[in-house]
Amino acid sequence: MNLLLDTHVLVWALASPEKLGSRCRTMLRSTDNTLFVATISAMELAQLAWARRLSFRGTLESWFRRGCESLDVKILDIDLPTALLTYSLPGEFHKDPVDRFLVAAAIQHGFALMTADERILAYPSVMARDARK
Repeated sequence: MNLLLDTHVLVWALASPEKLGSRCRTMLRSTDNTLFVATISAMELAQLAWARRLSFRGTLESWFRRGCESLDVKILDIDLPTALLTYSLPGEFHKDPVDRFLVAAAIQHGFALMTADERILAYPSVMARDARK
């Protein structure tokens, strides 16, 4: 299965794995799954560092690259179809632009979105997996 990691799932996997449920940890370690992180998650982490809500050992870039390498995560770049879908999602969804993009990317690419975000987990148009389980 292709799994797109929500930004907080990437952070938890690297810095606080105890926050992840046992099923999630198993899915992240399984060679049957391919893990992805969207470039927009790097932007979200940069914003959080800029606002001093998160800090990283070394630079964000080195932390991000080392973390993705250690988890064998592939980078999912922003593409035009996903960008266009971000504000054309079916049904009702909240306004957070990063969440909208992650949901759009999961839909566009047929990925499951690994998250603990209740709003995403409740959104019926995306295949989501609860990172807390």
